[in-house]
Amino acid sequence: MALNLEALADDAPAHIPLLVPQRQALAGAPGRLLKFHAPEIVFGENSVAEAAHAAVRLGAHRPLLVTDPGMIEAGWPDELLGYLRDAGLDARTWNDLTPNPKDHEIAAGHEFYRDQGCDVLIAIGGGSVIDAAKGIAILAANGGNILDYEGVDQAPWPIPPLVVVPSTSGTGADVSQFCIVTDTARGTKITILGRALVPDITVIDPRLLTTMPEWLNAATGLDALTHGIEAFVSLGHNQLTDHHALRAVAMVFRHLAQTMERPNFMPARTMMAQASLEAGLAFTNAILGAAHAMSHQVGGMLDLPHGVINGILLPHVIRFNAEADPYPYATIAGCLGVPESRGDPFEAALALADRVEQLAIEVGGPRGLGELGVTEDHITRLAHLALRDACMSTNPRPADELQMQALFRTAL
Repeated sequence: MALNLEALADDAPAHIPLLVPQRQALAGAPGRLLKFHAPEIVFGENSVAEAAHAAVRLGAHRPLLVTDPGMIEAGWPDELLGYLRDAGLDARTWNDLTPNPKDHEIAAGHEFYRDQGCDVLIAIGGGSVIDAAKGIAILAANGGNILDYEGVDQAPWPIPPLVVVPSTSGTGADVSQFCIVTDTARGTKITILGRALVPDITVIDPRLLTTMPEWLNAATGLDALTHGIEAFVSLGHNQLTDHHALRAVAMVFRHLAQTMERPNFMPARTMMAQASLEAGLAFTNAILGAAHAMSHQVGGMLDLPHGVINGILLPHVIRFNAEADPYPYATIAGCLGVPESRGDPFEAALALADRVEQLAIEVGGPRGLGELGVTEDHITRLAHLALRDACMSTNPRPADELQMQALFRTAL
């Protein structure tokens, strides 16, 4: 009988490793060293004040608070600024930022950081804000153009201390070693990856999730789901990441729609905050796969919400990858109590893809990339760029350009 992880997601983490003995044996094989990167984590309602204490512990005198206009309107940066003043810190604020942070915006943020003589960075906002803060930190330590650092471990000098306070439940940027930046000249997103980009301290206060717009709540929740599933099937997975990935998937399925229906219901918000956290811990260590490699290109070209694109692409990627190896997806399906998980693994994987598709539609996601403006004319370019994305290196099934084009075409 399949173990129902939805029933266990809140209170029995010790059961999850029993689901994947073969994968665990592989991950723990002799000679394979495992590393698990994570920041110091403070979690709970009314924890925003801890960000000020964290900045003090990291040696701040004049921290730069990075945020965006939406957060300013919601009032959370003002609350944090009060705590920073109470801690004796002379903070500066920079919020000249749009979604999907652009290369020129990060350059402007770095110039502000340097001109104001700042020392520690504090990001309060969603993934775009956190990525922008990471980009500013890279330039503060290394100089140059942010696009110079595309790839893995391309920034040689350690960044200034970084504290983050996430306001969404899905991006995982608050615990990850990723920084995603839009290259405005090429109309694509670049991936900057390095262990130095894991924040020093992340402060997760579920109250901040209550002021997300409904579309953003759905988008970031689908992003967390994609992180969990792609991390679990990734070539870079191990027993330390599997546990977090499976819990995250179960919590998103159990609580995302509930937060859409009851935005101020804190128990569900808290569980989605935890889902985002655990999915982030999983993917920053296991890396991701084709859904993200493809999504980065669509988002960079059309400046669209990342999680919305993931919600469209993930079911198609599951079906594509399952043709080569359905077993990890069958395990996820079993954890969710999908009836097909009792039978053929490939059928279970297809059923999981259908469940993901249904959830994305239930929370208001579009049915295809065509609804977002992607056309047949875009496919060749998108496929070419997706294959070069760092996330493809850990996708469980390799793909060539024709296969990638076909995958984009099925998602139209």
